[in-house]
Amino acid sequence: MSTTSSLASKRIESLLDESSFVEIGALVTARATDFNLKQTETPSDGVVTGYGVINGNLVYVYSQDASVLNGSVGEMHAKKIVGLYDLALKTGAPVIGLIDSAGLRLQEATDALNAFGEIYLKQTLASGVIPQITAVFGSCGGGLALIPTLTDFTFMEGSKAKLFVNSPNALDGNNISKCDSSSADFQSKESGIVDVVADEAEIFAKIRELVSLLPANNMDDASGTECTDDLNRVCADLANCVGDTSIALSNIADDNAFFEVKENYAKDMVTGFIKLNGITVGCVANRTEVYNTEGEVDEKFDAVLSAEGCEKASEFISFCDAFNIPVLSLTNVKGYKATMCSEKRIAKAVAKLTYAFANATVPKVNVIIGKAYGSAYVAMNSKAIGADITIAWADAEIGSMDATLAAKIMYEGQGADVINEKAKEYAALQTSAAGAARRGYVDQIIEAADTRKYVIGAFEMLYTKRAQRPSKKHGTV
Repeated sequence: MSTTSSLASKRIESLLDESSFVEIGALVTARATDFNLKQTETPSDGVVTGYGVINGNLVYVYSQDASVLNGSVGEMHAKKIVGLYDLALKTGAPVIGLIDSAGLRLQEATDALNAFGEIYLKQTLASGVIPQITAVFGSCGGGLALIPTLTDFTFMEGSKAKLFVNSPNALDGNNISKCDSSSADFQSKESGIVDVVADEAEIFAKIRELVSLLPANNMDDASGTECTDDLNRVCADLANCVGDTSIALSNIADDNAFFEVKENYAKDMVTGFIKLNGITVGCVANRTEVYNTEGEVDEKFDAVLSAEGCEKASEFISFCDAFNIPVLSLTNVKGYKATMCSEKRIAKAVAKLTYAFANATVPKVNVIIGKAYGSAYVAMNSKAIGADITIAWADAEIGSMDATLAAKIMYEGQGADVINEKAKEYAALQTSAAGAARRGYVDQIIEAADTRKYVIGAFEMLYTKRAQRPSKKHGTV
């Protein structure tokens, strides 16, 4: 048990299984004595560190104590966090950081700067080896803002937490009353750094849920949990969920449980985790509608890829591949977002998405639920770039472009009757699911309601998949 009763310790106790926390380094204090530090008490040097369990799973946790020098990071503060990472890497268990800090400890100057660098290095070494999770409850500014962005998942308290590199008032032409760029709202919707925004109690519950979905490390078998849901369950209303794929994923998931990440950012692309037959699966899906809790459409999007959506998805796929989590995609896309702002980034962003899907060696299943046109479809986990199994709903449209548009191009200048006739002919031959299946680009055509059982069957078949890539240090996309 922790020897202190600070808010930092109470947060750890709220997160972990009851009475499971064991504190490490409780007696550590600051070594620096400059600028009146000698007269200042620094219990635990402003950070409580240790280990415990979440639903029986070992985790390492550090929690910054804002009551000690505002939780600022100095030499010994960082040494405790670095030591925690060393233990986590040795034992193969996640690290969870609870952030509430003024940032760099100015009294320690270059020692504090070096301390930041040592934390960054350990986070980099741990990336792709053990899951890293941070939750921001107070201030997280300047160089400290790199810590949550170097982790895999970031949670943020919705009302009091602040996350920034430059404070809102330091931005040219801005002040905090005009745009609070440090707020959870901004960081979750505009920057896409934050995965989940909630109050403290819900954050702890959500972290516990996420930890239970993730493997402990990149070598973990992750064999899953027992599934009590019917593997052959018919999802009768699934065909109505083409627009809002977060609802579709909930429908096909074990016990209808879907953990969405970055749900406030790039809403045209859905990312998150479900379990299928007890096995965690990472999901990436195009979205054209967002429904609220009353069942009404809140937002609408074109069925196109955006730069933000592609980047969101590619980062998520890379995480899944690093931790051997199978990937399921739901495809409904007909092109690219066409704005001047988007054009600056779209090619590179789609390249990253294509690379992430193509480079991933985990089992990959693609379900075409709507339109699948052009190179935008190719980038969305098509068989051409490595999907192991491609499934299409019976009314899916797959081809280079919409049949009517193709007919207008091929038969330019001819009458409407000819265009309509050729469009029907083109649709039957070149844009139907059956046409794609005849060429081997689709493995199965199914009714939407049967999606759950077919996807579970595909992943069960792919469970022992092994894939090799050319020998190289790493890719450069």
